[in-house]
Amino acid sequence: MTFTHHEQTPHPEHPFAEFIRILGKGKKGSRPLTQDEAYQAMNMILTDQVQPIQLGAFLMLMRVKEETPEELAGFAKAAQESFNVGGNAVKVDLDWSSYAGKRRHLPWFLLSALLLAENGITVFMHGASGHTAGRLYTENMLGYLGIKPANSISDAKQQLEQQHFSYLSLEHFCPKLHEIIELRPILGLRSPVHTLVRLLNPFNAEYSIQGIFHPGYRPVHQQAAALLKQPHMAVLKGEGGETERNPDMECLVQSVHNGELSDENWPALFTHRHVKPELLEPEQLALIWQGKVEDDFAQASIVGTAAVALKLLGKADTQEQAQQLACDYWLRRDKQKHVVI
Repeated sequence: MTFTHHEQTPHPEHPFAEFIRILGKGKKGSRPLTQDEAYQAMNMILTDQVQPIQLGAFLMLMRVKEETPEELAGFAKAAQESFNVGGNAVKVDLDWSSYAGKRRHLPWFLLSALLLAENGITVFMHGASGHTAGRLYTENMLGYLGIKPANSISDAKQQLEQQHFSYLSLEHFCPKLHEIIELRPILGLRSPVHTLVRLLNPFNAEYSIQGIFHPGYRPVHQQAAALLKQPHMAVLKGEGGETERNPDMECLVQSVHNGELSDENWPALFTHRHVKPELLEPEQLALIWQGKVEDDFAQASIVGTAAVALKLLGKADTQEQAQQLACDYWLRRDKQKHVVI
């Protein structure tokens, strides 16, 4: 009888070793994980059934080959089942992920989300900060608008009920994934978790919007959302990798609506390209909202991003209607809000 190497070892094989072998068995022998295998693997990771050396090998093998929609869906399902959101969950209209951080422009998308919230659309934003040097992360920008990030699921529920907006860091609802994201300076590379977290949708909102940096990930997110049976979802190549429309460029939005996939191009809002600011001053966020500073790029980004969200939400039938509605929201905003004392 012939035995393979792993069957000859005197020690019983670790259950997670099978997943590493599937991914790392050479160019001809390796293959992607099925959705069920990905679910099982992530479930073991989240329940601390994996040794650190195995986790490192798994993450880097996944990074080299890149995630498939089936793998992402399996990972996301396991993560979603690990959340302890509890009973009496508040109804969230729009799930908004924010994990990339900004380095070329301020996070104007934050004002887009607040604009929606001011008009009765409940927006839950989740993210992580500090995993990549030299970036401005949403959690650290909220204070410049007089907003406190939530520090627990219950705190987030209260904020959502009171102000239709809340930001909660990943560490407060899935600490294990946050711990893995924090490995980036050690591994030197992003891992599949940086992709996975955008799909988490902790409150199971019917609508979800995501931003990515690399265009190749856009259809992967779209297809993964379909596999997860997310009713309505949109993904775009956002400025800096955040969910933010760059008004200087055409924007392809790939969506899922009740299992049907669709692509839609949104036009650039300017004929010329803007020069990025030499210095990013977060204080500008409140000043733009209050109308004390004028910035055509910022305003176009805020309104343009809100327009994409409004069309996703079914508040408008066409791009033109969505753009006009977002513009109306912006012109009618309460400029007395977000005054930092």
